[in-house]
Amino acid sequence: MTASHVDYTIRHAIDPATAARMDTDALRANFHIGDLFRPGRISLTYTHYDRMIVGGAMPTDAPLPLETIRPTGTPRFLDRRELIAVNIGGPGRVEMNGESFRLEPRDMAYAGLGEEVAFSSEDPANPAKFYLLSAPAHQALPRRHIRIGDAKRIDLGSPATSNERSIFQFIHPEGVKTCQLVVGMTQLAAGSVWNTMPCHVHDRRMEAYLYFDLADGARVLHLMGEPSETRHLVLAKEEVALSPPWSIHSGCGTSNYAFIWAMAGDNVDYTDVEMVPMEALR
Repeated sequence: MTASHVDYTIRHAIDPATAARMDTDALRANFHIGDLFRPGRISLTYTHYDRMIVGGAMPTDAPLPLETIRPTGTPRFLDRRELIAVNIGGPGRVEMNGESFRLEPRDMAYAGLGEEVAFSSEDPANPAKFYLLSAPAHQALPRRHIRIGDAKRIDLGSPATSNERSIFQFIHPEGVKTCQLVVGMTQLAAGSVWNTMPCHVHDRRMEAYLYFDLADGARVLHLMGEPSETRHLVLAKEEVALSPPWSIHSGCGTSNYAFIWAMAGDNVDYTDVEMVPMEALR
């Protein structure tokens, strides 16, 4: 399934009872996404969790326009969608209908309904890596460039609990408006390895985690599943864990790391979560 430089796969929604019976290969086939960043390609995964599309674009010596794929059912990719691109590689550019934004590492660009988008790298030897997130949209909102320094920063945790971390909210109620995409980044401090523990679920929103800023030999143990029936995925750098609305989403690494979290669904209220008591985990 290929449209020139764009490749895509489809992930169907899985219910919790089915997930509880899966072995490692089945869990990875349904909830793990790898091989996002390939030179000169755009790789997309269309999910049936709130119709979120997760992907990666790695331009080298030529721009990569974001072409449509069959599952969107539209002539252009963003005819009925919005998009956020977060750069985790070298400096690059995101062009939207003729306006170009320069993205340093960890900067983000938002493209609204109806935009035509292309990605490029400033240096093919140090290419940009654009992490792509797209969800259905109901209105056209202004294109935006958010630098990591512009994000809303919240410092949480402590060395005593191995979860000292900084949360960067790219999208929040007082900032850039979206139809339903909510995206942010969490950076763990040196010596801290736990994220989102105590954990929670939010039945009105799915979520995806991209883990990065890891050494080649490092790994993150990503916890998923219902609180009373947990499972795990072992992830390397620049790999994604898909989290259905019914699942916890937490992780512990062999070293500190960063991850980009993205949600789509009924609302954009960060506090709309159901906390899971530690004693409920199994």
